[in-house]
Amino acid sequence: MSIPNEHLLSGYRILDFTRALAGPSCTRMFAEMGAEVIKVEAAPSGDLTRAVSKLLNDRSLYYVQQNLNKKSLCVDLRKPAGMALIRELVPHCDVVVENFRPGVMAGMGLGYEALQALRPDIILCSISALGQKGPLSGKPGYDFIAQAYAGVTSMIGEADQPPYIPLLGIGDVSTGVHGAFAVAAALLHRGRTGRGQHLDIALLDCYYHYHEVNVHTYSATGGATKPTRCGRHLSYVSPAGVFAGTGGDVMIMAFLHHWADLCAAMGREDLVQAVGWATDAERLARQDEVVALIEGWLKGFADVGTAVAKLEEHGVPCAPVLSVAETVEHPHLVARGTVRTINDPVAGEFKVPGMPIRTSDYPYDADYVAPTLGQHNGAVLADVLGKDAEEIARLETDGVLQSGDF
Repeated sequence: MSIPNEHLLSGYRILDFTRALAGPSCTRMFAEMGAEVIKVEAAPSGDLTRAVSKLLNDRSLYYVQQNLNKKSLCVDLRKPAGMALIRELVPHCDVVVENFRPGVMAGMGLGYEALQALRPDIILCSISALGQKGPLSGKPGYDFIAQAYAGVTSMIGEADQPPYIPLLGIGDVSTGVHGAFAVAAALLHRGRTGRGQHLDIALLDCYYHYHEVNVHTYSATGGATKPTRCGRHLSYVSPAGVFAGTGGDVMIMAFLHHWADLCAAMGREDLVQAVGWATDAERLARQDEVVALIEGWLKGFADVGTAVAKLEEHGVPCAPVLSVAETVEHPHLVARGTVRTINDPVAGEFKVPGMPIRTSDYPYDADYVAPTLGQHNGAVLADVLGKDAEEIARLETDGVLQSGDF
């Protein structure tokens, strides 16, 4: 698939101080939708993720996945000349995105007020674990730290065991997407009012927002109901959860009106309106019996696929619980581009998750590549700041600009 000449966000320029996952996820949304994203990487090593997932030709696949279609500007931010370059760039950028610990940008002389002095309508998006303000704001944090503070970790795992953690960057990635939405909203606001904005986007806030029923259940019952983890099945509707089948597991969501569909699939229409079985509340009271009934029925099939097909015949929301290995070859995921094949000039070919946003006018999952360290030093300084080759060469000689082939 070819790279589009324009996209939804063409014409916007983002100055990107992010690293790791939450921040790069935010700016990647812009880069993949056509914005020019100048990723500022601190010399000498750049984004810390360049050192991990080096699985092919000493190239970080983690970095590649999160930094497609960005431009890398590797600057020694400890040198006054390096910081001077950054300050020169700010007036030419619509948005600055950073995910340092709160206070670091101000300490660099790039806090919101300092940025406003350089461009009055600048939009600054600050992404952090626990927020820019509040008693915990100064703590260092990662995805799972925010998850723990948000009460989310306490909801994962078996009731009588310590909690688990999901082996996914759910908080980081979704916080990046929240940040991208906030920036897009701020750009619309600026177009209407002419004013910039400082956006405070915290993993903690995003995680807490995911509580579907837990918080209001606790509050509305005056604390009488204390939501906690309950293993493989939801605690407020039934049946809903992971059920053991033959050779694998099945996710079944057969609560409310879908209970009748499941009963029809199992040939147990007598349970649709039976006392003790007809409502979610009644089924929750006998959850063990419900699970045993369904799993006993599933074991009657030769494999999970056959059981899922039977459930689908009756309109029961269900899915096989796929492994990562199974997802990368699944026809639906491949057909939609949910599984994306990268052809990186350094690492070669490998698969990553695809871009989740589809538009009617522009292609998704274009053939974007991630930059090598400092790959666009000369281009950015020449095209954006108008610097000549002699000055750029001098900055390289002085160690203000650095680059690498990884």
